[in-house]
Amino acid sequence: MKKNNITLIGMPGAGKSTVGVVLAKVLGYRFVDSDLEIQEQTGKLLHELINIHGDEGFLKIENRINAGLSVEQAVIATGGSAVYGQEAMEHLREISTVVYLRLSYETLKVRLGDLHERGVVLKPRQTLQDLMEVRSPLYERYAHLVVDEEGLDIRQIVKKITDILKNNE
Repeated sequence: MKKNNITLIGMPGAGKSTVGVVLAKVLGYRFVDSDLEIQEQTGKLLHELINIHGDEGFLKIENRINAGLSVEQAVIATGGSAVYGQEAMEHLREISTVVYLRLSYETLKVRLGDLHERGVVLKPRQTLQDLMEVRSPLYERYAHLVVDEEGLDIRQIVKKITDILKNNE
Protein backbone atom coordinates (compact mmCIF):
# COMPACT_ATOMS: atom_id res chain seq x y z
CA MET A 1 0.00 0.00 0.00
CA LYS A 2 1.34 3.42 -0.95
CA LYS A 3 1.62 5.68 2.08
CA ASN A 4 -0.36 8.71 0.95
CA ASN A 5 -0.67 10.26 4.41
CA ILE A 6 1.83 12.19 6.51
CA THR A 7 1.77 12.05 10.31
CA LEU A 8 3.51 14.75 12.33
CA ILE A 9 4.84 13.83 15.77
CA GLY A 10 6.86 15.80 18.29
CA MET A 11 6.79 17.65 21.57
CA PRO A 12 3.99 20.03 22.51
CA GLY A 13 4.90 23.39 21.00
CA ALA A 14 6.81 21.90 18.05
CA GLY A 15 4.17 23.28 15.67
CA LYS A 16 2.56 20.02 14.52
CA SER A 17 -0.86 21.59 13.95
CA THR A 18 0.44 24.85 12.50
CA VAL A 19 2.87 23.12 10.14
CA GLY A 20 0.26 20.46 9.38
CA VAL A 21 -2.34 22.93 8.12
CA VAL A 22 0.17 24.64 5.80
CA LEU A 23 1.64 21.31 4.62
CA ALA A 24 -1.87 20.00 3.84
CA LYS A 25 -2.62 23.12 1.77
CA VAL A 26 0.66 22.83 -0.16
CA LEU A 27 0.06 19.13 -0.91
CA GLY A 28 -3.68 19.47 -1.53
CA TYR A 29 -4.32 17.04 1.34
CA ARG A 30 -6.91 16.99 4.09
CA PHE A 31 -5.78 18.11 7.57
CA VAL A 32 -6.62 15.94 10.59
CA ASP A 33 -5.85 17.07 14.14
CA SER A 34 -5.93 13.90 16.25
CA ASP A 35 -6.63 15.90 19.43
CA LEU A 36 -9.78 17.33 17.80
CA GLU A 37 -10.69 13.83 16.62
CA ILE A 38 -10.47 12.61 20.24
CA GLN A 39 -12.69 15.49 21.39
CA GLU A 40 -15.24 14.80 18.63
CA GLN A 41 -15.42 11.08 19.32
CA THR A 42 -15.66 11.44 23.11
CA GLY A 43 -17.70 14.65 23.29
CA LYS A 44 -15.24 15.98 25.88
CA LEU A 45 -12.30 18.38 25.91
CA LEU A 46 -8.85 16.85 26.42
CA HIS A 47 -8.37 18.31 29.90
CA GLU A 48 -11.83 16.97 30.88
CA LEU A 49 -10.81 13.49 29.73
CA ILE A 50 -7.61 13.74 31.78
CA ASN A 51 -9.58 14.93 34.84
CA ILE A 52 -12.16 12.13 34.49
CA HIS A 53 -9.92 9.22 33.45
CA GLY A 54 -6.48 10.30 34.71
CA ASP A 55 -3.34 10.39 32.58
CA GLU A 56 -3.27 6.63 31.94
CA GLY A 57 -6.97 6.53 31.03
CA PHE A 58 -6.51 9.44 28.65
CA LEU A 59 -3.54 7.73 26.99
CA LYS A 60 -5.67 4.60 26.41
CA ILE A 61 -8.40 6.69 24.77
CA GLU A 62 -5.82 8.52 22.65
CA ASN A 63 -4.21 5.22 21.60
CA ARG A 64 -7.56 3.64 20.65
CA ILE A 65 -8.72 6.61 18.58
CA ASN A 66 -5.37 7.12 16.82
CA ALA A 67 -5.12 3.39 16.08
CA GLY A 68 -8.53 3.62 14.39
CA LEU A 69 -7.81 6.59 12.14
CA SER A 70 -8.75 5.75 8.58
CA VAL A 71 -7.85 8.54 6.17
CA GLU A 72 -6.36 9.01 2.72
CA GLN A 73 -4.32 11.92 1.42
CA ALA A 74 -4.21 13.55 4.82
CA VAL A 75 -1.72 15.31 7.03
CA ILE A 76 -2.31 14.07 10.58
CA ALA A 77 -1.09 16.18 13.51
CA THR A 78 -0.92 14.07 16.67
CA GLY A 79 -0.87 15.13 20.29
CA GLY A 80 2.59 15.09 21.84
CA SER A 81 1.70 12.03 23.94
CA ALA A 82 0.57 9.92 20.95
CA VAL A 83 3.95 8.12 20.95
CA TYR A 84 3.01 6.36 24.21
CA GLY A 85 0.43 4.35 22.24
CA GLN A 86 2.26 1.48 20.54
CA GLU A 87 -0.78 0.24 18.57
CA ALA A 88 -1.53 3.75 17.36
CA MET A 89 2.04 4.44 16.30
CA GLU A 90 2.36 1.11 14.47
CA HIS A 91 -0.93 1.89 12.67
CA LEU A 92 0.22 5.42 11.77
CA ARG A 93 3.54 4.04 10.45
CA GLU A 94 1.57 1.64 8.22
CA ILE A 95 -0.77 4.27 6.75
CA SER A 96 1.59 7.24 6.60
CA THR A 97 5.07 8.65 6.52
CA VAL A 98 5.76 9.66 10.11
CA VAL A 99 7.71 12.92 10.46
CA TYR A 100 9.25 13.96 13.79
CA LEU A 101 9.37 17.75 14.12
CA ARG A 102 12.34 18.28 16.42
CA LEU A 103 13.12 21.43 18.41
CA SER A 104 15.61 22.22 21.17
CA TYR A 105 14.65 22.30 24.83
CA GLU A 106 15.41 26.05 24.96
CA THR A 107 13.04 26.89 22.09
CA LEU A 108 10.28 24.66 23.44
CA LYS A 109 10.56 26.20 26.91
CA VAL A 110 10.03 29.68 25.46
CA ARG A 111 7.11 28.56 23.25
CA LEU A 112 5.27 26.53 25.88
CA GLY A 113 5.20 28.63 29.01
CA ASP A 114 3.02 26.86 31.61
CA LEU A 115 2.78 23.17 30.69
CA HIS A 116 -0.32 22.57 32.83
CA GLU A 117 -2.27 25.31 31.02
CA ARG A 118 -1.45 23.57 27.72
CA GLY A 119 -2.92 20.27 28.91
CA VAL A 120 0.40 18.43 28.68
CA VAL A 121 0.34 14.95 30.24
CA LEU A 122 2.88 15.19 33.07
CA LYS A 123 3.64 13.06 36.08
CA PRO A 124 3.89 14.92 39.43
CA ARG A 125 7.06 17.07 39.57
CA GLN A 126 7.96 16.12 35.98
CA THR A 127 9.66 18.96 34.08
CA LEU A 128 9.80 19.75 30.39
CA GLN A 129 13.38 18.44 30.36
CA ASP A 130 12.22 15.16 31.96
CA LEU A 131 9.42 14.89 29.41
CA MET A 132 11.83 15.40 26.51
CA GLU A 133 14.19 12.73 27.86
CA VAL A 134 11.30 10.22 27.95
CA ARG A 135 9.65 11.15 24.66
CA SER A 136 12.57 11.95 22.32
CA PRO A 137 13.69 8.31 21.95
CA LEU A 138 10.05 7.34 21.19
CA TYR A 139 9.71 10.07 18.55
CA GLU A 140 12.94 8.88 16.95
CA ARG A 141 11.90 5.22 17.08
CA TYR A 142 8.59 5.77 15.30
CA ALA A 143 9.67 8.46 12.81
CA HIS A 144 10.44 7.63 9.20
CA LEU A 145 11.94 11.14 8.89
CA VAL A 146 13.34 13.63 11.40
CA VAL A 147 13.07 17.33 10.54
CA ASP A 148 15.13 19.72 12.64
CA GLU A 149 13.08 22.92 12.85
CA GLU A 150 15.53 25.04 14.83
CA GLY A 151 15.71 28.58 13.44
CA LEU A 152 13.24 27.88 10.61
CA ASP A 153 9.90 29.55 9.96
CA ILE A 154 6.78 27.62 8.92
CA ARG A 155 7.37 28.04 5.16
CA GLN A 156 10.94 26.77 5.50
CA ILE A 157 9.82 23.77 7.57
CA VAL A 158 7.11 22.86 5.04
CA LYS A 159 9.61 23.20 2.17
CA LYS A 160 12.11 21.01 4.03
CA ILE A 161 9.44 18.32 4.52
CA THR A 162 8.21 18.42 0.91
CA ASP A 163 11.79 18.34 -0.43
CA ILE A 164 12.62 15.28 1.71
CA LEU A 165 9.39 13.54 0.64
CA LYS A 166 10.12 14.20 -3.06
CA ASN A 167 13.65 12.83 -2.71
CA ASN A 168 12.33 9.68 -1.00
CA GLU A 169 9.74 8.81 -3.67
